[in-house]
Amino acid sequence: MSQLDQLPDRDPEEVAEWRASLDAASDFGGAHRAAHLLRRLVEHAELRRLDVPPLLDTPYVNTIPTGAEPGFPGDEAIERRITAWNRWNAAAMVTRGNHRGGLGGHMATYASAAWLYEVGFQHFFRGKEADGSGDQLYVQGHAAPGVYARAFLEGRIGEAQLDRFRQEAGGDGLPSYPHPRRLPWFWEFPTVSMGLGPLSAIHQARFNRYLTARGIKDTSGSHVWAFLGDGEMDEPESTAALALAAREGLDNLTFVVNCNLQRLDGPVRGNGKIVQELERQFRAAGWNVVKSLWGEAWDDLLARDTTGALVRRLGKVPDGQFQTYAASDARYVREHLFQSAPELRAIAETVDDQRLLEIVATSRAGHEPRKVYAAYRAALEHRGAPTVVLVQTVKGWTLGPGFEARNANHQMKKLSGAEFRAMRDLLELPIPDSALTGELVPYAHPGPDSPEARYLRERRAALGGPAPARRVRFTPLPEPPAKPFEALLKGSGTQEIATTMAFVRLVKDLMRDKATGHRWVPIVPDEARTFGMESLFPSAGIYSPLGQTYEPVDRDQLLHYKESATGQILNEGITEAGSMASLTAAATAYATHGEPVIPFYIFYSMFGWQRTADQMWALADQLGRGFLIGATAGRTTMTGEGLQHADGHSQLIASTNPAALSYDPAFGYEVAVIVREGLRRMYGSSPQHPHGEDVFYYLTVYNEPLPQPPLPTGTNVTDATDATDITDITDITDGILRGLYRYRPAEPSPDGDAPRLQLLASGTAARWALAAQQLLGEDWGVAADVWSAPSWTELRREALDCDAANLAQAAAGTGAAARVPYVTRALAGAPGPVLAVSDWMRAVPDQIRPWVEQDWTSLGTDGFGLSDSRDAARRHFGVDAQSITVAALAALARRGEVKAETVRQAAERYGVRF
Repeated sequence: MSQLDQLPDRDPEEVAEWRASLDAASDFGGAHRAAHLLRRLVEHAELRRLDVPPLLDTPYVNTIPTGAEPGFPGDEAIERRITAWNRWNAAAMVTRGNHRGGLGGHMATYASAAWLYEVGFQHFFRGKEADGSGDQLYVQGHAAPGVYARAFLEGRIGEAQLDRFRQEAGGDGLPSYPHPRRLPWFWEFPTVSMGLGPLSAIHQARFNRYLTARGIKDTSGSHVWAFLGDGEMDEPESTAALALAAREGLDNLTFVVNCNLQRLDGPVRGNGKIVQELERQFRAAGWNVVKSLWGEAWDDLLARDTTGALVRRLGKVPDGQFQTYAASDARYVREHLFQSAPELRAIAETVDDQRLLEIVATSRAGHEPRKVYAAYRAALEHRGAPTVVLVQTVKGWTLGPGFEARNANHQMKKLSGAEFRAMRDLLELPIPDSALTGELVPYAHPGPDSPEARYLRERRAALGGPAPARRVRFTPLPEPPAKPFEALLKGSGTQEIATTMAFVRLVKDLMRDKATGHRWVPIVPDEARTFGMESLFPSAGIYSPLGQTYEPVDRDQLLHYKESATGQILNEGITEAGSMASLTAAATAYATHGEPVIPFYIFYSMFGWQRTADQMWALADQLGRGFLIGATAGRTTMTGEGLQHADGHSQLIASTNPAALSYDPAFGYEVAVIVREGLRRMYGSSPQHPHGEDVFYYLTVYNEPLPQPPLPTGTNVTDATDATDITDITDITDGILRGLYRYRPAEPSPDGDAPRLQLLASGTAARWALAAQQLLGEDWGVAADVWSAPSWTELRREALDCDAANLAQAAAGTGAAARVPYVTRALAGAPGPVLAVSDWMRAVPDQIRPWVEQDWTSLGTDGFGLSDSRDAARRHFGVDAQSITVAALAALARRGEVKAETVRQAAERYGVRF
């Protein structure tokens, strides 16, 4: 039985005749001939636009035959000389660095991919001078030396700077890989954390379409190019968004996969065929696939393959074996590649040994500019789907037999003098032997007025300026209106709202602003309803290039689901990695396209930093700006969700990222103050930062509905006499942003001699501290001041800055007054011990311990989460109000300010066990 038997067939006899024809072709022409006929028919059906399933793989030959290649538009001879200079200088830069300091570097990757880049730079990659956007280039990280070498030939980088490759500490050095933060005028995208480049490139291409659809900027002229290694495609992130790219028809995107068949330690698919595997994967996802495998020298052999034996043999040889062919002599190649069939032997006998080696060992499409140009042109001309170019090269090509196709070449960091001389001869460079006698091989340049240099300048001028290049054309955004913030500053009265909802309401109001509201980019991984964002669906719409081609099931409801071609929300589906990639594209639009937008990505806090911290590090490298919102935060606040939803550590992970300003607000007014400051710092202009600051914000917000108090009035100082000289601690707003302020002082005791202590809390734990303040006063006669600590991390960073400045002053002997950290000054003279508590592991508040002069104790939620009510979970971790009360009494007992017996009594009274 066939699956098709369940469908009516109006002419079964016709079907039978077609079957009989195929049987005859197989019986008389052989199975291979029948298969060839079927492939031809399917190919023809696709051209006729018939609805047939596409083939998932094609023969192991070039997609574009030599006879169908377009004319090469450049001066191939001069481009070969340019590429030769670049090859030499890339190898010289890495070799010189390793002779001097063993700094590492990679040569083999660029050696294999040189033409993949050069053809793009000469004929395809658009610069930013025309429209401020140009093309977006995701350069393979290990190929960076070749891109630096090209910039040297262009005059963008000098010889002295080449000699500071991987020597950044003294300034004016070149970063090892594409690092925008380290070389912000040059690199746009960090790519060496393998897998993130392809994922980011897809979402960048999609975001380009979003900008056009939203009317923010026409990016239809921009094309995204991502250069990848075949080994890199093993990273799950590399292929995670292939279906998205095809589904949204991103024909503004091209992947170029350098298939040199090698990864870092050996062959990519030693026992298989990585090119065929990738073709199947991309075709199945809906991509256009262009294979560019064999150089022109193969044409003669393939023309003699009248039976298809050679193509079949090439398709069956495993990659590991073909790598061996590339590094073997002619006898070995004849014996192992061509001896399995008479037809193959006959083909091999038509060429001598030298020619055979030229063909098998070095003739790859990736080393021939005409082949590369044809593949790129086909990619740009294809419409309706993204394209992947699978191009075959030899890793380490032109670096000599000790490098080419060798397993260890990724780790080989320098060439010998003899190898450089051989390379010079192969590349036909005019470098005399006398220049190669010293320990350090020289850089080589044809001269600023040479034909090569002029050609480079002319080509880049025709394409819109230099590339890669990062340009910041920053226009500050207008200051947002005060009204949306005032609503939170006034509090919610008796209405209970969670801080998650406070943030969503604030942004919803800000999105109504006529000046900047359209620049907000809400990003959510299919959890909008969890965060109370469904009210944005009908008003803002969910971006879809198709619009909405169906009637939503909730169409008759006020908050119906609405997709729109001009939608504002990026609802990514269940993919934190994809959401982060979208955030990164939006967070860097101020530089990539000269159009600042305000992205916020809201997610379950447990599934943000823990899962995608590598992308957040890349976001910092790319100098991204925006808001990360870790919603439903805390170890105990997600009622009943259990171990894998209970986040007690994302604030700690975030603290490791220097560009992340991490806050754990307790109240809605703190959210308002922090967001407003974030907008000012990232999207405003100041004398210190005329183009805004290259930071992003991480806010953890909670899903526990509680009445939100108004912003307190007064000053942020203790009532101790020795704290009155703190002139720069002025108000509550200042304390929120710095990370600490006194929220509620203790009630004065009647006799004035009650034991005192300081309770510091962040996030939802502030409510437990306030309840503990009441228990301590009413049940035990203890006076406690309650402080809100919106950012333990910012307190620590400022303290570290003070320590560094003091050390520098001491080393310089300036005699200047020592800087005192804010947290030390804020708590100066505050009586009693300090007890810090949060819904995070204790290491989060313990960040500030070295700068607190009082006795220190912390409580936290270390360990795994569990499913239960909030009250039960907090009692389990010992952070509820009663547990805080007992811990506070214990801290006072250690100082002799309450009796030890009091601690036991309190524990029994409240039923607390630690």
